[in-house]
Amino acid sequence: MSDEIAVYLGENGETASLYEKGKVVIYQKEKGQWRIAREKDFSLQAVLSIKDLRTKMQEIIMFLHECKIFVGRSIVGIPYYILEKVQCSVWECSGKPKEFLTDIWHREEEERRNKMKRRKSPKSIFPVEVYPGVYTISLKEIQKKDSNLTSKQVLLPFLRKGEFESLEVLCNHIPLWLEGEILAGNFDKEIMELNEQEMKIVISRRVPEKTWSDSS
Repeated sequence: MSDEIAVYLGENGETASLYEKGKVVIYQKEKGQWRIAREKDFSLQAVLSIKDLRTKMQEIIMFLHECKIFVGRSIVGIPYYILEKVQCSVWECSGKPKEFLTDIWHREEEERRNKMKRRKSPKSIFPVEVYPGVYTISLKEIQKKDSNLTSKQVLLPFLRKGEFESLEVLCNHIPLWLEGEILAGNFDKEIMELNEQEMKIVISRRVPEKTWSDSS
């Protein structure tokens, strides 16, 4: 794990949304202290198209280099998905870096150790097929059995494989990474509130719109 954490800061020195004027600051840990290693001015304020957004985000990916932890006040949608795609751990925090850098570092270290444990005793958990092409899974029940498992570890391989018509996910909230995956992939979603503590997300494969050339 690299000894670096990237933080997106606004003009007031506190974390900001990527759509606000600010800069990406890379902090490096040396002898238990955090110092600024490098920084870059950045903003998505003037971005008008998805193509331009992806281009701007690639600038950040190049700047991060080996840094795999990114912190901002709000990181959602396509920017979140792009960071996740390059295996960057994304955190949303408010305040100044000195208030959260060490805490995030320790939590990342704990997660890294948990991953090592899971690799030593792998578990295969997959959505259950209830009808041909139709699957269901309860994240709540899975995490009751193993609190170390994350929704991403359970669902992402299945979604990326794409061999389903629809997937019903029972959970208590919509994971940020899942929102990004749906936006970037060929999926539609329908959300149904079951009660105050549980919801159902139905993810289905998007049917391409028929064009005049298709029918000719």
